[in-house]
Amino acid sequence: MARLLHAARSAIAPLTHTRAFRSAGPVLLPPAERLTAWLSGGRLQLSALLVPSLVLYSTGARSDEPRTTYLMYTPDGHGRAIVAGTAFAQRRHPAWTYNLLAHPDATISVRGRRMPVRATLVEDDERDAVWARIESQWPGYRSYERESGRVVRLFRLQPLTDTAAPDRRRPAAGQR
Repeated sequence: MARLLHAARSAIAPLTHTRAFRSAGPVLLPPAERLTAWLSGGRLQLSALLVPSLVLYSTGARSDEPRTTYLMYTPDGHGRAIVAGTAFAQRRHPAWTYNLLAHPDATISVRGRRMPVRATLVEDDERDAVWARIESQWPGYRSYERESGRVVRLFRLQPLTDTAAPDRRRPAAGQR
């Protein structure tokens, strides 16, 4: 099964690097992911048919409002996940990366199972090894970084031992 999945990913990956996909992907995929999640009661993601996928529940960097983002992830052992802010090779960092920088405590859902996590930015000395791990799952994925003209933010999501979800309430004045 793993070989079949790798072959499918290798065949589909080049299509994801086309201009057409980069134009249509950001517009079409998020609503398709939301619809799939709604129809499956949150147990299935469209992107999960090809790659490990999760739902990130974060807090808005400026608004402090709850945000939901559907992302591909790469397992990193011990329950950790790596996520890359590629944004379909767009020039700007995706909003969810700003959210994690401002509020590193978040929640993820994998196949309907929610867990609290803490996000840490991958350090420069680890980037090549982390990209190699990501590309072993999705060949050519780092080309998004080269084509975007920016350094893509990579985050490691570490499960928190406390099983309570991070507090989503707004901070009191002066606690930002």
